[in-house]
Amino acid sequence: MKSIPVLAVAAVTMTLLLSGCVAPTQKTTPLKCSVGEPMTQTTLYFGLNRPAGPVITATEWQSYVDQQVTPRFKEGLSVFDAKGQWLGKEGKLARENSKALMLIHVPGAASEQNIEALRSQYIQQFAQDSVMRIDMPVCVAF
Repeated sequence: MKSIPVLAVAAVTMTLLLSGCVAPTQKTTPLKCSVGEPMTQTTLYFGLNRPAGPVITATEWQSYVDQQVTPRFKEGLSVFDAKGQWLGKEGKLARENSKALMLIHVPGAASEQNIEALRSQYIQQFAQDSVMRIDMPVCVAF
């Protein structure tokens, strides 16, 4: 049996992962749903470590959700515990407890402004470098 080089597997995996990515200015064909309605799923990843000082507590996180997220997305949201891992600038492996926030919303300027406000507020309030954002079209039925 012939082995597949690791780089080839990584290239194919990356191609599949990025195949759904579209530049914001590019027109896309609307998603056709056999069940449900086309919407957008946005998942934001929030690190819970501060560069200096204590980790962000469960109380601080819940306060952020109550004061910043809920007023902007009253229709609903989901929060998941996550574990982040990446290669730092010095080549050292970094790990961090995180929260994943999943929002299902109608695409548009209002949602976009609210999502970016959440990211900016968290970065500022908790001295973070970034909040990762992933968007994808989905079909939603209740």
